[in-house]
Amino acid sequence: MVKIAPSILSADFCQLGKDIQAISTADWVHVDVMDGMFVPNITIGVPVLQSIRKHTDMFLDTHLMVEKPGRFVAPFVKAGADLLTVHLEADMPPAIQAALEEMDTLGVKKGIALRPITAAEAVLPYLEKGLDLILVMTVEPGFGGQAFMEHQLPKIAAIRSYIEKYCPGCHLEVDGGINAQTGKQCVDAGADVLVAGSAVYGAADIPAAIAALRGDLKG
Repeated sequence: MVKIAPSILSADFCQLGKDIQAISTADWVHVDVMDGMFVPNITIGVPVLQSIRKHTDMFLDTHLMVEKPGRFVAPFVKAGADLLTVHLEADMPPAIQAALEEMDTLGVKKGIALRPITAAEAVLPYLEKGLDLILVMTVEPGFGGQAFMEHQLPKIAAIRSYIEKYCPGCHLEVDGGINAQTGKQCVDAGADVLVAGSAVYGAADIPAAIAALRGDLKG
């Protein structure tokens, strides 16, 4: 079954605890961490994740959109992240690999993320060593509410084929412009985790929006 990971980037930060409770029918909580350098926006950091962890048992899918993400692996693990995803573009390959190895040492699930400009083949050196998740961005990272980039669908399909060949247990997550329609396109291309922000938090009925993303509404 497809996992749904609502992005709290679209939540009301003044009532974050309540807004996380509102997505309790989802599978994961997607936490976007932005530093104002790797992307032109600043969101939340370690103290906020630590507070979130105290108020939910949901799986915290933590997306590090930060320069030199290896600096933050241990602090975010200590704060309670269940999975950390680092961008291939955020540091040199040896540093990215070192960050992934530290995740292994600290016992947190590990993932890599790709901006739209990055080719599918870039995942291969990391996938062959084992990953828990690959995240394909279908918008330019940094801000919510952007339009879905349909030309990323072949990349999703290519990465699915690599996963099946080299690491069948790895999840394939898609983030950016996801709603019930674009989410189905991504699932058809091979995704099994969907990140959605405004499609969930902008809905009048949040549980129904989550069900629609899963495709399990009837009639």
